[in-house]
Amino acid sequence: MRSNPSSSKVTKNPGAGKAAGPVATASALFGILALAVGAIYLFNTNATSGTWAQVYDPTGYWWLSTIVAALPVMVLLGSMALLRMKAHVAAMVGLLTALVVAVAVFHMPLRLALTTVSFGAGYGLFPVCWIILPVIFLYQLTVKTGRFAALQRSLTSITDDGRLQLVLIAFALGAFIEGAGGFGAPVAVCGAILVSLGFRPIQAAGLSLIANTAPVAFGSLGIPVIALHGVTGIDVLVLSRVIAVLLAPFCLLVPFWLVWIYAGFRGMVEVWPALAVAGGVFALTQWAMATYTGPGLVDIAASVATIVALIVFFRFWKPKRVFNARGEEIAAQASSHAGLGARATFQAWLPWLTLSVLVFAWGIPAFSHWMDGKTSIAIPMAGLHNVVQRVPPVAAMPAAEPAVFNLNWLAATGTGILVAAVLAGLLMGLGPLSLARAFAHTVFSVRFTMITIAAMLALGYLMRYCGLDATLGLAFARTGALYPFFGTLIGWVGTATTGSDTASNVVFGSLQQVTARQIGVSPVLMASANSVGGVMGKMIAAPSIVVASTATESYGQEGAILRFVFLHSLALAALVGLLVLFMAYWPPFMVLAGK
Repeated sequence: MRSNPSSSKVTKNPGAGKAAGPVATASALFGILALAVGAIYLFNTNATSGTWAQVYDPTGYWWLSTIVAALPVMVLLGSMALLRMKAHVAAMVGLLTALVVAVAVFHMPLRLALTTVSFGAGYGLFPVCWIILPVIFLYQLTVKTGRFAALQRSLTSITDDGRLQLVLIAFALGAFIEGAGGFGAPVAVCGAILVSLGFRPIQAAGLSLIANTAPVAFGSLGIPVIALHGVTGIDVLVLSRVIAVLLAPFCLLVPFWLVWIYAGFRGMVEVWPALAVAGGVFALTQWAMATYTGPGLVDIAASVATIVALIVFFRFWKPKRVFNARGEEIAAQASSHAGLGARATFQAWLPWLTLSVLVFAWGIPAFSHWMDGKTSIAIPMAGLHNVVQRVPPVAAMPAAEPAVFNLNWLAATGTGILVAAVLAGLLMGLGPLSLARAFAHTVFSVRFTMITIAAMLALGYLMRYCGLDATLGLAFARTGALYPFFGTLIGWVGTATTGSDTASNVVFGSLQQVTARQIGVSPVLMASANSVGGVMGKMIAAPSIVVASTATESYGQEGAILRFVFLHSLALAALVGLLVLFMAYWPPFMVLAGK
C-alpha cells in the first residue's frame, strides 16, 4: 500500500515571470467576470416564467440513461487520469459533454442549460476561488518573509518524524480548518505546509486529500448536517448522532490508512501508538460533541483535542526509527533538532494562528448572520430560479429548484481569510504596496485554477439542474435489499460530482429518505449514510484536486493526483457501504436510528 510517486517536479504556470503579467492577468480576469455578469443579465432579460420538469429516463432504458448521465464525469476524470490533459482543458471538455447530453438527450432547453452554466461558473469564482486565492496569498507572504522556514523548524521540534508530522498536520490541523471554514481551505493550507517540510508535491496533495475525510461531514460549522436536515426534516441532533456513530471507526482508521500509504505497513506499525491516540481522541471527541451538542463545533473540538493530545504524547513517546519527509531514515545523532525559542515559535505560527482565529470568528453564527444581514445581496437567477422541477421518485412531490446567487462578500469565508492574510502581512512587516504586488502575483499564479474550478462547478450545477445526478442515484436505488450499500455510494457519487458534501446532501437527501421507506430500512440511517459516503468522495472531486495541485505548486498534474487517490476513495466508500448494510439490518442500531 506504500505509495512513492516518482514525479516530484513542480509545474509552473507559463509566463509567471513576466513583469507586467500579474497586473494584466488580474485586469483580464476582472474584465471577463464583468462581461460574464453583463451577459447573464442581458441573456436573462425577459426570461420566460414557465417551468421545466426533469426527466430521469429519457431513453426509456434505465441502464442506457444511466450510462449517458455518467458521460460528463467519465469524460472529465478520464481526460485527466488517462489522457493526461491539463485540468482546465479537461474541465472544458467535460462541460461541453454535459451540455450536449443535457440538451440533446435529457431535453433541457438550451437557454436554461446556458443559464445554469453561468450560475455554476459564478459559484466557482465566488465563493470557491475566493477561498483558494487568499489562502495561497497568505502562503506566499509567509514564504517571502521567511516565516514558512521557521514554521518548518517549529514542527520538526515537535516531532521530526515525517509520519507523525503527516498525522499532526494533514489529519489534526486539517480537521480544524475544515471545521472552521472548509471549501478546500484545509487541503490548500496543509498541502502547502507538507511541501515545505519536504514531502513530494504529488504526495503532499494526495495525502492531504485523503486526510480530509473524517471531518468533512461536520465541516464549516456543521453546514452539511444542517443542509441535510433542511431537505429531510429529520432532527439535527438525531442526524448528528447517527453520522458520528458511522464515522467513528473511520476516524480511528484514517490515520493508520494515511501512514500506511506514505510509509508502508512496517512504517505504520512502528508508530501505531501515536496513530491510535490521534484516531481515538478524534473519534471519541467527535462522537461526544455530535451526540450532546449538535454539529456546529464538532470538528473544532475534536481537532483541538487531538492536537493537544499528540503534542503531549510526543513528549513521552518516540518511535524507534525516525524518517524524514522523504521517507529516509535519519541517524540518531541527526534526528534531534534544537527547538525555536518561545518568541520565535510564536512568530512562526502567527500567520496561521491569525488565519485560524479569523476563520473561526467569521464562522460564528451570530457574527456571520450579522454580516449577512448588512452586506449580502441575494440575486435570483432569472430564467432559472424556481423554473426547474424535481419530480417523484427523487422528490416526494414536485418541487421547484431555487437558483439564488448569494453575494455575501463580507460574510464569505474567503473574506475572513483575506483579512487574516493582510493582517498577518502587516504583522510580518510588509507594507501596503508589497501586499498589493504580492496579491496581484497570486491572482496571476492561480489564473488557470480559477478557470478550471469555474468550469467544473458549471458542470456540476448542470448535472444537478438537468437531473443527471438523480438518474445516477436512481440506478443505485434499484438494488433492493442491498440498497444500504449502494445508497451509500450515491452520497459518494454526489460529492465526487458536485465537489461538496453539502450539495450531495441537498440533492440526494430526499431520495435517500423516500427509498429507505420503500425498502423498509431506517430513513435516518440512509440520510446519514449519504453524508458519510459523501465524505469519501471529497478526495476525488475535481475542484478538490485542483485546489490540491495549486497549493502544492503542481498544477497540470491533476491526473497523477487523481490516480493517487482514486482507489483509496473507492475502497473507503465501499467500507462505509458495508458498515451501513450491516447497521441497516442490526436491531440495536435500528433502534438508535429511530427505525
